[in-house]
Amino acid sequence: MVEMELEGIRLEIPANTPVLMLREQAGSRRVMPIYIGAPEASSIHYALEGLRPDRPLTHDLLLNIAEGLNAQPVKLVITKVQEHTYFADLHFVQNGAVVIVSCRPSDGVAVAVRAGIPIYAEADLLDEVGKVIPEVQTEDAEEIIDDFRQFIDSIRPEDFQG
Repeated sequence: MVEMELEGIRLEIPANTPVLMLREQAGSRRVMPIYIGAPEASSIHYALEGLRPDRPLTHDLLLNIAEGLNAQPVKLVITKVQEHTYFADLHFVQNGAVVIVSCRPSDGVAVAVRAGIPIYAEADLLDEVGKVIPEVQTEDAEEIIDDFRQFIDSIRPEDFQG
């Protein structure tokens, strides 16, 4: 496994599709981009900004349930990609036993950010999809964050109705 860091969420133009950007912490610092949904992007953004809603959001609820069941999240592992769909596992420890729960990477990252747990990718997966991309400079990152905030502010509940 290769430890990853959450570099952020970018919007792919012109479709305004959120892309989760994970970067290898060591080595060639490859990036693993994963397309995600707007609700998950919002949830990750809220956690990164330290925003606490009055009532728990879905990812907060998951952590509350885990706590109620005496299970502590310990890591997220992004395991594979099949037909452009990524898979991940959230690892919990409950009463000394490891419990692994399958999840979407975006949900796993939303939980990982809230719980402060490390994010990993399987080495074979990173070899398959990792890209060497120059790191974003601070001024570029601020512009990306501003664009993302505008996107989040423009989301309406009607946008998610099928």
